[in-house]
Amino acid sequence: MTDPNAIQPSELDQLPDRDPEETAEWQASLDAVAKAAGPHRAAYLMRRTLERAEGTGIALPKLLETDYVNTIPTAAEPAVPGDEAMERRITAWNRWNAAAMVTRGSKYGVGGHIATFASAAWLYETGFNHFFRGKEADGSGDQLYIQGHASPGIYARAFLDGRLNESHLDNFRRESGGNGLPSYPHPRRLPWLWEFPTVSMGLGPLSAIYQARFNRYLTARGIKDVSDSHVWAFLGDGEMDEPESTAALALASREGLDNLTFVINCNLQRLDGPVRANFKIVQELEAQFRGAGWNVVKSLWGSAWDELFQLDTTGALVRRLREVPDAQVQTYQTRDAAYIREDFFGKDPALVEMAKLLSDDKILECFHLSRGGHEARKVYAAYKAAVEFKGAPTVILAQTVKGYTLGEGFASKNANHQMKKLSVDEFKAMRDLLELPISDSQFVDGVVPYGHPGADSPEVRYLQERRAALGGPAPARRVHPVAPLPAPAEKAFTAFDKGSGSQNVATTMAFVRLVKDLVRDKETGRRWVPIVPDEARTFGMESLFPSLGIYSPKGQTYEPVDRDQLMYYKEAKNGQILNEGITEAGSMADFIAASTAYATHGEAMIPFYIFYSMFGWQRTADQMWQLGDQLGRGFLVGATAGRTTLTGEGLQHADGHSPVIAATNPAALTYDPAFAYEVATIVKDGLRRMYGEAAPGEDQNVFYYLTVYNEPLPQPAKPQGLGVDEGIVKGLYRFNTAESAGLSPVANAPRIQLLGSGTAIHWTLQAQKLLAEEWGVAADVWSATSWTELRRDALEADEALLRGEERVPYVRQALHGAEGPVLAVSDYMRQVPDQIAQWVEQDWSSLGADGFGLSDTREGARRHFGVDAESIVVAALAQLARRGEVKATAVKEAREKYGL
Repeated sequence: MTDPNAIQPSELDQLPDRDPEETAEWQASLDAVAKAAGPHRAAYLMRRTLERAEGTGIALPKLLETDYVNTIPTAAEPAVPGDEAMERRITAWNRWNAAAMVTRGSKYGVGGHIATFASAAWLYETGFNHFFRGKEADGSGDQLYIQGHASPGIYARAFLDGRLNESHLDNFRRESGGNGLPSYPHPRRLPWLWEFPTVSMGLGPLSAIYQARFNRYLTARGIKDVSDSHVWAFLGDGEMDEPESTAALALASREGLDNLTFVINCNLQRLDGPVRANFKIVQELEAQFRGAGWNVVKSLWGSAWDELFQLDTTGALVRRLREVPDAQVQTYQTRDAAYIREDFFGKDPALVEMAKLLSDDKILECFHLSRGGHEARKVYAAYKAAVEFKGAPTVILAQTVKGYTLGEGFASKNANHQMKKLSVDEFKAMRDLLELPISDSQFVDGVVPYGHPGADSPEVRYLQERRAALGGPAPARRVHPVAPLPAPAEKAFTAFDKGSGSQNVATTMAFVRLVKDLVRDKETGRRWVPIVPDEARTFGMESLFPSLGIYSPKGQTYEPVDRDQLMYYKEAKNGQILNEGITEAGSMADFIAASTAYATHGEAMIPFYIFYSMFGWQRTADQMWQLGDQLGRGFLVGATAGRTTLTGEGLQHADGHSPVIAATNPAALTYDPAFAYEVATIVKDGLRRMYGEAAPGEDQNVFYYLTVYNEPLPQPAKPQGLGVDEGIVKGLYRFNTAESAGLSPVANAPRIQLLGSGTAIHWTLQAQKLLAEEWGVAADVWSATSWTELRRDALEADEALLRGEERVPYVRQALHGAEGPVLAVSDYMRQVPDQIAQWVEQDWSSLGADGFGLSDTREGARRHFGVDAESIVVAALAQLARRGEVKATAVKEAREKYGL
């Protein structure tokens, strides 16, 4: 049965046809060429004709652009189901309360944005009433990435439907009292409402693409069928300048993500002024998205323009719209009819004649008010076209007026992004424009009132009925009760307890071996999501290719060049590995989608993302903050870690600071394990905490950052005794003493405590031996698996003390009674171990790799930074000499002996 609302091909041309017979002849010629010579020849002739036209100066849209008109003409627009008048009243209440909320909060100086939602109100309301599926029906519902600056409007709608009250609105941007609303979509701050953080700008569009892609991944792998879920990303035209906003457009089209729609609010303004003052942002975005393979729907002009387009028998109006730059369009928004007649219509004789047929009121209606993004019918048509389009993602370019309905003081003003309040008189004018039943007497002491038609009003009943029909409230975040994942078999973790014997093994390889065992687990193996940015072979992961497969929606349409090899390159529709190419940002977006699947889809997934440590936190720390905000869980693995372990690569590859950046993220548990058994112990505990039975008071919404190294070294057996596992997890344990290491120091020998993390513990063990054998000093060696966790525990103890509770930090407990001073050594800058200095009772000193990295051998780099075994010996002797426990001359002797 034919859909009466379907768009017919004859309706797709907005422009008038002055000679249909001639047009038919051209079309017939094209058909004849295609039939006689094939479609490729027809396409060739069309391209050459367009190039000739452009070369001779004939004004045509560029190949990737259409005219500056609506993609869907008025005649092709489907009827909007429901009650448009009712939806208009609901939108009016939302506009009012959003503006009231920010204005009332301005007295506290907390800020807020009014103009963005004012421009986008219909873009949201149409979706909420007709498209966005909630989470209370079957499946997972839709995923909504709300533009951050529009959050007051979303709160206003939640107030209208009863999910928020006036107290909430009055605490907008004031959360410390416990009843407040965060400035922007922050799941960690309001976890029942927000799903996805979208500020910092640019992260929303990138994450939306990878969320839509991960939905396909879950379905293809048989984890959960989420093929009915649609991802909607609401963005600003200024936001599209962020490189992350457009970084993955090709991925979305390449993989045919027709479960994804971008809605770009083209109000032509960014924070300080026009987005493209001398150009046209809509045309630029259309070309960019079309070039990347997206379906583009433009909704630019409201119904008031229909009369003007009907009068445009020569195409002069369309030509003029195409040439007027955005900043001038904004100027028309604020000027009178006489100015518009002269500046817009006066440039072309045909337009001068057209303008004679238009009243001043008609001109002002078109240029001041009538935009495609402000009319439910236009927006509904665009959304319907988007969800029905198959084979590619869709972008809707909806033109609006920033500050719409807020009055002449706001609309299209360059400064309106920074304008935080309306005056009482402006509110009264807005009330009259929106036809809201709010009396002057409700403005008590100059305070603007909130407006609500009543919990049982027709507006609220309509709103709630529409949401019930679509599957419940939106936006909403739901964490469905999910049984804890069973712990993997113990043998996967204990395999490292005996050490590697005579074989040298890098901790990177140890981690990969552990993962290979864990993905074989019958209960949880399929829930692992390996993510790698085109460096799998660097990290020794190529053995996972044939066994797990690399996810591709097309499978493998070619014969791989290494098909006859054991570890051949295998792609599959149900592949488990996400190999993203050279994009750390894309890989992080993958990780965020996978790490939050427990909430988005009710499916616990265990992502691990392994990357060059230097290119993780340094490059994508903003996304890792987003990850923490979104309450993600999983394992980030900084491989080839440390400033001196990656031979030859140099400054841009030598990571000496990622733990410093990671320490700034409250959700990141940062570990720098030295040995394979430590890696296994940390991963085991991470699985328990994030996916299993968390201990009372433990926050499950954390993620782990492990640094692993590419230097093959002996892996010792796990020390026996109580407290080793606890120490590994908490951040510090004694690996050995001088006596247990068989160094037999003399009686009453000077003693020092050497703390090492990661690969640095190996130099520390060498220094322990040199100190005993050449200088008569007894050194005990401690493995500091996490300086950051030690610090956080100590900070919590300090906070407890302020509450009157006595609590001794773990680091102080562990080192209690240890003789001599403490010397901490790291392959990172000294700031990393120095995090815990103030809580160590013993004399403290540290060594680290501060400064820029350099290309050299490991030995040369370590000598350069003063962290090799000999440098540790000299530093230890200097520390003991200051205490009078060794002769001062010993320091000089050691320096000369080792050539320092």
